[in-house]
Amino acid sequence: MPLTNKNAIVTGASRGIGRAIALKLAEAGANVACVSRSLDSVKETVAAIEALGRKAYGYAVDVADFAAVDTVAKQIGEQFETFDVLVNNAGVTRDTLLMRMSVEDWDFVLQTNLKGAFNWTKAVTRQMLRQRAGRIINISSVVGLTGNAGQANYAASKAGLIGFTKSVAREFASRAVTCNAVCPGFIETDMTGVLSAEIKEKVLQQVPLGRLGQPDEIAQAVLFLAGPHSSYITGQTIVVDGGMVM
Repeated sequence: MPLTNKNAIVTGASRGIGRAIALKLAEAGANVACVSRSLDSVKETVAAIEALGRKAYGYAVDVADFAAVDTVAKQIGEQFETFDVLVNNAGVTRDTLLMRMSVEDWDFVLQTNLKGAFNWTKAVTRQMLRQRAGRIINISSVVGLTGNAGQANYAASKAGLIGFTKSVAREFASRAVTCNAVCPGFIETDMTGVLSAEIKEKVLQQVPLGRLGQPDEIAQAVLFLAGPHSSYITGQTIVVDGGMVM
């Protein structure tokens, strides 16, 4: 178990990709702080990690609120002596064509998806740099690479995460703290579950492997980046999309 005695923070850990990541890190030996908008939503993830024999704690916070994030990070620091892995996974969508997109829709998505990653990274920076060790993994999206009609806000936030990842990687490299991004393609989650059969069929026509991905397949990529075998990898964008944007 490559993450034995390591401590991880996973945002958006209540369901889908975030839950799969939290469980995968725990299976590899890590204790996990599970962050979500509400405690009720993350209880199941916490219980599943505890059943594996790891320590797990649930925290409710709006990732877009830096003061709240900083407070929760300090609370996590009281539970965990080290911050070894940070996974910035929390994300939202408010899809509509640009001409119909409200300022509120734009701000909400950018504040959550992009500023949220900034807030959490800033909150753990001092401890990670002091340790001279750490892994920061940002969950971006293939939409951040290609753009997508009706998702200008989401695509901008995910593209911004890639630039953020590269900048953090350069800043933190001298202290052996790495920062990488993972770009999922179309993954079978609640978010894609609402798509019509017609839309899913059109999506699958773009995927050479001919199927939607599974949350666990994203979690496996995150586990690799969180573990010792990725120690010479930083500033990279790992695309897990069945070949969609090759």
